[in-house]
Amino acid sequence: MKYIIILGDGMADEPIPELGNKTPLQAARTPYMDLLARKGMNGLLDTIPEGFSPGSEIANMAVMGYDVPKVYEGRGVLEAASMGVDILPDEMAMRCNLVCIEDEVLKNHSAGHISTAEATELIAFLNERLGNDSVRFYPGVSYRNLLKMKNGNKHLRCTPPHDVPGHPFRPLLIQPENDEAKATAEKLNSLILASQQLLKDHPINRKRIQKGKDPANSIWPWSPGMHPTMKPLNEMFPIRSGAVISAVDLIMGIGVYAGLETVHVEGATGLYDTNYAGKAEAALKQLQEKDFVYLHIEAPDEAGHEGNAPLKVQTIEDIDAKVLKPIYEATEKMDDTVVISVLPDHPTPCLLRTHTRDAVPFVVYHRGMQPDSVQAYDEFSARKGAFGLLKGDEFMKTIFSLR
Repeated sequence: MKYIIILGDGMADEPIPELGNKTPLQAARTPYMDLLARKGMNGLLDTIPEGFSPGSEIANMAVMGYDVPKVYEGRGVLEAASMGVDILPDEMAMRCNLVCIEDEVLKNHSAGHISTAEATELIAFLNERLGNDSVRFYPGVSYRNLLKMKNGNKHLRCTPPHDVPGHPFRPLLIQPENDEAKATAEKLNSLILASQQLLKDHPINRKRIQKGKDPANSIWPWSPGMHPTMKPLNEMFPIRSGAVISAVDLIMGIGVYAGLETVHVEGATGLYDTNYAGKAEAALKQLQEKDFVYLHIEAPDEAGHEGNAPLKVQTIEDIDAKVLKPIYEATEKMDDTVVISVLPDHPTPCLLRTHTRDAVPFVVYHRGMQPDSVQAYDEFSARKGAFGLLKGDEFMKTIFSLR
């Protein structure tokens, strides 16, 4: 058997008045998700362990079957792996967003979804002005960049910027968790404030403002950690080879530590305009060669962070029509039986514009399986599914036990 997980990041939501008190999954036209729900088996998955914030790094590691409290070392180190940046034993890595701050308020976490080319130039500029033997900046994709610090202390309280749009930024600056981390917190906060002075008049930001776009006028480091210890998936589950497909460094980094081949798709943006068809084509190619494919699509999450319910509906419909449809139709014709799973990693409710820790709906299907009674794929229908509520590595164990 072969296996593919199609993960719509942040796809789950809550009822929205604008959508007739339906969730985006309920409001969207999703004939193929609903087809899988009718022909397959459904359930809910709790992806956020107790004591952890509902970040995509936590949730995706949990979906893949990792014991998060034992192996998690922060978002930065995962993204570093995707970028090919080594983390030495005396080094700490952090995600380093480019954000927009307006009138002392953190307006958004993405600097208005700044382009990768613009962000790369700004990160290089910051490296020239703020980088040294102990601090380095590395460009990633769009607003998602990396900061690496020698001899940093990871015991810090950091606020994910996507959780606090519209909040004053100063009360959200980094706080030490103990006395040993005070110097690290002070250094990082000084870098944030210095970046604001350097970036405010940068030519890229002047051009963005002239065009009515949000400037990238501050860095925002968060999610610190050291080099993690993660087993590859083929040592945990009965697969020989696998691939991960995503536009997000974080997910690719998890894939590196999971022993998966990282597959980059031209035109994959992480937004609503991503190359859905190209991702589906790449996934099918990998399924011909490998046992397992993890196909991650970021677009619904970004729409949720923007609070844009119609856009979130559109992204879900695009996943259904441009990703699930071709994958379902092609795998039905394959000689190998293919187990297809569809799920989010966490909810990103449009009304809250941030992640929540509620359990997410999932469907699992392969041709010939005995279906349960669920007739549609959404947050409420899945509660009636035969799998009930799964936690931890139960989801991965479940799909690999199917025959």
